[in-house]
Amino acid sequence: MAKPIVEMLIETATLELPDTKTIKLKWPEGYEVDFKTGQFVTVCWPDEPQYKRAYSLSSCALDRGFFEVTVKRDGKMGTRIVDWARAGHKVGVLAPTGRFLPVFEPNKHLICIAGGSGVTPFRGFVREATRRRLQTKITILYSVRTPRDIIFHEEFRQLEMDNPNFNFYVTCTRTAPDEEWSGRRGRINAEWVREHVHDLPNSVFYACGPNELVEWSEALLVEELKVSKEQIRTEKWG
Repeated sequence: MAKPIVEMLIETATLELPDTKTIKLKWPEGYEVDFKTGQFVTVCWPDEPQYKRAYSLSSCALDRGFFEVTVKRDGKMGTRIVDWARAGHKVGVLAPTGRFLPVFEPNKHLICIAGGSGVTPFRGFVREATRRRLQTKITILYSVRTPRDIIFHEEFRQLEMDNPNFNFYVTCTRTAPDEEWSGRRGRINAEWVREHVHDLPNSVFYACGPNELVEWSEALLVEELKVSKEQIRTEKWG
C-alpha cells in the first residue's frame, strides 16, 4: 500500500550557505511515525504533487515533532526550496524510509566520507550519538571546494567539544594558495582515509554525496584499503 502524502508546515527556513537551506517541517497534530536516523523523506509541493524529491534527514530520530532537511540549489525542487521556501509555506511529505543507518555499537568506528551536501545525514548521526552519550566513535572526512562551502561548520565544531568520540575533518579542493585556510587541501585520498582507521575489522565506512564521489570512495575502500563490501554503506545523490 502506498504511503500517504502528509501536508506539513515549514516552521523555519534557515539559509546555511548562499545555495543551501535547511527547512524544518512541523508534524501536524496527531502525526506520529517511527523512523531511524539516516533515513530520508520525500517532499513535494501541493501545487505539483507529481514532482517529488527525496532528501536525507539532517535531523535525527530523537528530534520529535518535526523533520529537518538541508537542501542545495539543484534541479526544480532544490531551486524552489532554496530560493522561495519560507516559514509558513506548506509541503507534502512521505514518511521516512531508507537503509543508510548508523551502526551504534560501543566498539564500532563510523568513518563517514562526504562531499558537498552529502554531509547532511551525518549531522543526524552525530546528534543522536552525542545526545545519547554513546561510545561509538564517529569520524567525518568532508570534501568541499572552499572553506565558504562547509555546511554546519559551527555546529560540527560544537559537537566535537560535546562528544569526545567525534572528530570532524575538512579538506578543500579549490582553495586559492593565498586564501586563509589552515586545514587540509586537496582531494580525499587513500592515505588520508587510512590515517583515521585504527581498527579495520570494527570500522564501518559510509559515503554520501554525488555519484562520482561515492563510487570513487567505494572503489578506494575496496581496492586500496581492502575493506570488505559488507563494511561499506553508500548513499548516492544523482
